[in-house]
Amino acid sequence: MSLIEIKNLKKYYGKFLALDEVDLDVEEGEVFGFIGPNGAGKTTTLRIILGLLRKSSGKVHLFGSDPWHDAVKLHRRLAYVPGEVNLWPTLTGGEVIDLLGRLRGGFRQERREELVERFKLDPTKKCGAYSTGNRQKVALISALVSDVELYVLDEPTLGLDPLMEGVFRQCIKELKKEGKTILLSSHILAEVEALCDRVSIIREGKIIETGTFAELRHLTRTSITVDTIQPISGLDELAGVHNLSIEGKHAHFSVDTEKIDKILKHLTQFGVQSLISAPPTLEELFIRYYGDEYSSLE
Repeated sequence: MSLIEIKNLKKYYGKFLALDEVDLDVEEGEVFGFIGPNGAGKTTTLRIILGLLRKSSGKVHLFGSDPWHDAVKLHRRLAYVPGEVNLWPTLTGGEVIDLLGRLRGGFRQERREELVERFKLDPTKKCGAYSTGNRQKVALISALVSDVELYVLDEPTLGLDPLMEGVFRQCIKELKKEGKTILLSSHILAEVEALCDRVSIIREGKIIETGTFAELRHLTRTSITVDTIQPISGLDELAGVHNLSIEGKHAHFSVDTEKIDKILKHLTQFGVQSLISAPPTLEELFIRYYGDEYSSLE
């Protein structure tokens, strides 16, 4: 069953088309990645899903209902972490967690204490005194403490150190085991790759690819490092070989996925001693689509 269903979604800001015929389908129980650089349309899409922005045209269903008209009812069934966390500066972190948790219908105190401990948060400090990372922890704990069906997370690990990123990932894996649904928007590709079942790539307001990682990896090349008994020759003449570097009996290159079998057969005539094949990552997918635009993000 689809918890989120979007068809032909358009969003204009004045004459500027921010979202152009966006289609998105998030199934119950999956972790769905929504990736793209800043300004690609991720946050705009999420805000429309949550009923915080009104669509210009298209169909948007959340739990089978219209989020713009039924936002109050639907928000009791989900938890949201925004891309930019702003908290009440005079409240403590613990007070914010309690307030937001009660707005969603309550929570177990044991779960609250467990998350505070796991994220190493001091809940007695005023939010105005928190660092960016600690404000992010408050937002995450406030969402994760709630027993809801859907978690919508927009850049959820912004400001967290690597140790806390690991804690977050473990929490998401636990929620998935419980059958919860997570929509994760991020430009941290390692995070998406580690957690998500499927992913959609958005660029300039358009969805350009959607699928599992196995389905998406055909879009880029596999990295090959090989050592042979005899010096290698002829690779530079084969179709599908890119960025070739040869030093006698050692070669490193990338290869189009559909050409791997032919390349391996060519290599065997030189007596393969060792071969490392590295599948493409989402990082490479982004570079393929965004090039210098992605590099500047990093």
